[in-house]
Order: sequence, then structure tokens, then C-alpha cells
Amino acid sequence: MGSDSVFAAFGADPNYAASLFFVLWLFVSAGVYFALILQLSGRTLAGTAGPAKRFGLPEAFLAVGLIFYLLLLISGSSSRASVQLSTRDLLANLLFSVVIVLIVVTFLQLRGLDISSLGGFFKISFRRAVGTGVILMFLAYPLISLADVITERFFKAGTSKQGIVELFSGSRTIEQRVMIIVFAVAIAPVIEEFLFRFFLYGVLKRYFGRFLGIIVNALLFAAAHTHLPSFMPLFVLGSCFTIAYEWSGSLLVSMTMHSLFNSLTLVVLAFPELFSQ
Repeated sequence: MGSDSVFAAFGADPNYAASLFFVLWLFVSAGVYFALILQLSGRTLAGTAGPAKRFGLPEAFLAVGLIFYLLLLISGSSSRASVQLSTRDLLANLLFSVVIVLIVVTFLQLRGLDISSLGGFFKISFRRAVGTGVILMFLAYPLISLADVITERFFKAGTSKQGIVELFSGSRTIEQRVMIIVFAVAIAPVIEEFLFRFFLYGVLKRYFGRFLGIIVNALLFAAAHTHLPSFMPLFVLGSCFTIAYEWSGSLLVSMTMHSLFNSLTLVVLAFPELFSQ
């Protein structure tokens, strides 16, 4: 999901009180996520493994295949001129993503892995997972905003938007907007969190350790969106999602964060006059 409009809402503000609030918000956010990382560093992988049967070499081979395919898509997108996303493209991407998820789920079930237990779907209550996701997403925004500001000011990144953002901004019918909202708020967070946080991160953590897994997973997440101006903010966003998932032990937390981020992005796109600098 695009980040440009949301990030712009947290840009430099000439008002001193607002600027001071943002600085304090940024320090609190950095402190909280640093504390979460410290807590994770004190945990052993064996102590947070969950069920006895974990991801093994068969899952590693499947993950390598998925990563290789993602890299092919990224390479193909970067080598051709920008093409405007259409509704048909969105539906095709959705269908293909669902197929990939079904393949992974079927593979894991045939291997006898307990997906609900590995993903921590019942580790904490649904209400607690949603509440934790809302708080951690609120605390992630200043870090994402800072990454966006650094990208714009130091690397002179362009101002182009991701395809789905432009599709939503340029949509002319309520049906098209509703379809995009459902995809961005309800479907994409589930699919992406399952593939990136649950499966790919789970395999990366199993063989490369927790922190290298977080970094590589966030790099893949950012690169998969094939939008260079948003790469650094999306890397920070993906890192926050993975840290939240690893710390809470529940994929519902990162799904909540992802859905909330996409929802707020669409709100900013729908009401740009309320979020101008």
C-alpha cells in the first residue's frame, strides 16, 4: 500500500507546538521500539518456538522459491517503464496472491504443521491483539515519517505514487473505490502478513536468527512494492510489523497494524484537504 499521502501528513510543521509534539512523539516511539528489540534480544529462539514441529528444510526450499520469484517480479518491474495500474491488474494480482497463499497453506498442512499455533492466532485474545496493534502502529508513524523525510531531503526521491494509490485517487466510481478499500484494508494485510511475516520471516528466523531475519524480511517487503521513493519508509514499516509480530507472538497484531496503516492512507487520499501541510 502507498505511503506518500500518509507521510506527507506528518511533514515539517511551522507551528512550534506541533513540531515539539512530533519530536516528543518520535523519541517515545524510538524508545518503545528500542525497548521491544532489547526484550527480543533477551529471549532465546527455543523459548519462543511454540510447537515442537517448526519450519524445516522443505519450508526453506519453498521460501527460497518464493523469494526467487519475488526477485524476478521486482527485476521485471524495475526494467520496464511505469505502467498505470488498472482494476483488472488489481484483481489479477489478488487472485494470484490468493493462489500462492493456498499453495503455502496446503504445503504446510501436508507437512503436519499447525498454522494457528505457529502464527499465534490464539496466543492472545482478539481484543488484546487489535489493541496492541493500534498502539504499536501509532508509535510506528514517527519512525516511518522520519524515514520518508530523509528519503526526500537527502536522496532527492521522486514524488510519484504507487500504482494502487494512483488508482484510488483517480477512481471515478464508488464501486471501484469500495473494491480498492476492501482489498487494501481486509485482504492485502492478511495475504502480505501471512507470506512475509508468518512464512518468510519464520523460515529466515529459523536459519539466520531473529535480527537478520527481521532485516532481510523488511528488505523483501519494501522491495516487493517496487516503488523506489517509498523503499526506506516501507523498510521501516516492515521492520515495525515484524518486531511487533515477534514480540507479541501473534500474527493478528501485525495484521491489525497493516490494516490500520492502509486504512489511514486511504482516509488521507480521500480527504486531502484535511491533511495538507
